Order: sequence, then C-alpha cells, then structure tokens
Amino acid sequence: MQLTDRFTVSQDVVAREVGGELVLLDLASGQYFGLDSVGGRIWELLSERPYELSELCDCIEAEFDAPREQIEADLIALAAQLCEQELIEAEAA
Repeated sequence: MQLTDRFTVSQDVVAREVGGELVLLDLASGQYFGLDSVGGRIWELLSERPYELSELCDCIEAEFDAPREQIEADLIALAAQLCEQELIEAEAA
C-alpha cells in the first residue's frame, strides 16, 4: 500500500456515531466495526470524496498533534485493515 493510493468508502457500509465512537455496519456481511476519533475523522473525509492516503495524512496532521511519520504508518495500517474487510475500496485508475 502506497501513500499515492486513492480510496473511497464502500457502498455497502453504513456509519453512525455511538458513544463517541464511529460504528460501521457492513451490510454485505452483517459485521460491525468501531473507529476511534482519528479513524472516524478519516472515515468522514473518505465519505465526502475519494482521497489519496497522502492527502488524508495532510488533513490529520493539520488537525491532530502527532508526528507525520506516525500518522503515515497508522494510516497505512488502518487503510489495509479497512480494505481487507472491504469497507473501503481502491478507486479505479
């Protein structure tokens, strides 16, 4: 996975805030997933339009107090998990 990869949310996912956490429901599998505040912000951004991971890093770096290297590593790991669960999709080139 590269920072230049572009993703969007899957059409089969519904998101709702519950108790300060964003909860995702994959309609295809019936599974629930939870995201913390940073993950929720990333989901919110991806819900607006497709983003490159590097663009998401820029947004998170501007809004949260964390080193860029940590943001990049965490975002790549989160994107990989979301892709594996088919909650986000790579945008067709």
